[in-house]
Amino acid sequence: MLERTQARPAVRPGPPLRERVEAAAREAAPALLAYAAVRLTGLLVLTVAAAAGGRDVPEVLSRRWDAVWYARIAEHGYGYTVLTPGGAHSDLAFFPLLPALERLVSALVPVGPGGAGLLIGWTASLVAAWGIYAVGARLHGPAAGTVLAALWGATPTGFVQSMAYTETLFTAFAAWALYALLTGRWPEAGALAALAGLTRPTAVAVVLAVAVPAALLLARSWRAGIPGRMLPRLHAPALAGLALAPLGLAFYALYVAVRRGDPFGYFAVQAGWGNGLDGGRALAAFVHLQLRAHPPAGLALCAALGLLGWLLLLSVRQRQPLPLLVYSFTVVAVSLAGSGYFGSKPRLIMPAFPLLLPAAVVIARQQPARATLICAVAALVSAVYGAVTLLGPGPP
Repeated sequence: MLERTQARPAVRPGPPLRERVEAAAREAAPALLAYAAVRLTGLLVLTVAAAAGGRDVPEVLSRRWDAVWYARIAEHGYGYTVLTPGGAHSDLAFFPLLPALERLVSALVPVGPGGAGLLIGWTASLVAAWGIYAVGARLHGPAAGTVLAALWGATPTGFVQSMAYTETLFTAFAAWALYALLTGRWPEAGALAALAGLTRPTAVAVVLAVAVPAALLLARSWRAGIPGRMLPRLHAPALAGLALAPLGLAFYALYVAVRRGDPFGYFAVQAGWGNGLDGGRALAAFVHLQLRAHPPAGLALCAALGLLGWLLLLSVRQRQPLPLLVYSFTVVAVSLAGSGYFGSKPRLIMPAFPLLLPAAVVIARQQPARATLICAVAALVSAVYGAVTLLGPGPP
């Protein structure tokens, strides 16, 4: 007598990757439109102000300050140094991914490195806004994710998101790395952290956002009595992410060390620019100077620092997931503890988008008309500030 075999239910394959991406893009469309509206407001105000002053907007966005250094690296490679009384300013201080992409885009599209930098920056800004929306929507729903993306575009230094700078490219990697961590995709998070490490030194925040939760996961398993020899098999994805995350930073630091023949060459390069970690002494000295020489500006600076501390506190009270807290605190700490030019610090802090999550949740709970008005006012204020800054003499 033949035994009857029980038929196994057929495993239905999930939708193809392309369909999943298209569905996610449709879901994120309102957030991307809101973000694009904010940034277009900034560009419109800048265009009007530039026309009044006889300035060229593409030139302002792609051929000023750090953007010039990235374009030069894209055209000629590394090896350029400017000697000033303040030190030797080497182009090795600038990380390689953006100029490499500028060179690639220039070879494919009839634009120069500066124009390619703008195309990369604008594209990366939409990818970053999408990732920011994904993080906010996963934690607090689509409305909060949409507002979060719009608020990030309306930060005071949001104008940098329209420039040939690395902030948007870095934030795109960081946002999607954090989203990968929230969804348990450790290897993807590690790979994105490695790419961020080829973009900006602030990538140490993304690396720690991967490393700290992975280390805690392993520690909990060890305390639960799981033998150490079993941990690699049990937590292989987390270990893969942990191994991948620092590779970008390590690769570039090694490249600079070999090129300069100095194991600490990267830090020597940064010192030539006056950059280095001093625990916040330079910041404290700058605040003290402003309070003595320009009391209103000093008080405004203290208020801004107080607001930043309050946003960090709100993030903790909101019980944000550990990767987001590690990322935000590290971005802020690295930015404020450095001895570099103070005027750039707000720009360096801009990628810490989780700081805006408490406000995004509150605004998303308002009536749609009120929420839209709040975001519109923020966008207009950001646009005016951006136009004044970009058309002024000081670097962002």
